[in-house]
Amino acid sequence: MIKIIRTDSNHPDFIRLVKLLDGDLAIRDGEDHAFYAQFNKIDHIKHVVLAYIDNKACACGAIKAYDKSSMEVKRMYTLNEFRGQGLASKILKELELWTSELDYQKCILETGIKQPEAIALYKKSGYVIIPNYGQYAEVEDSICFMKQT
Repeated sequence: MIKIIRTDSNHPDFIRLVKLLDGDLAIRDGEDHAFYAQFNKIDHIKHVVLAYIDNKACACGAIKAYDKSSMEVKRMYTLNEFRGQGLASKILKELELWTSELDYQKCILETGIKQPEAIALYKKSGYVIIPNYGQYAEVEDSICFMKQT
């Protein structure tokens, strides 16, 4: 059975999953990893969602305020052995619900073109491609998305 919980970035299971995520991204991003890593610090993230199967933390995601109307989706990750079970979709839906509950109107996010699984997830979940924003504005290997909540 899948259990979804809300927590913050101090949760040890979130910290552990993010370390695995960062290891995966270091391989995918190659030389560009240091650039992206500077925007992916988890200090002070107040809104984290974890998914558990049989009491094992197997997926995570987070949101943080970007501006008055937008929450930015961050740190989405599912352990390899749990992929294909819809966990990322469940995490994303919970993050969108939380965004709405906090009176934000939309979720925005950035992912890399070297992450086809993430791109497919966001498109399947109703996200639309938007011009790259903020620090990603001139980054050719980034793709940004938005969804109204």
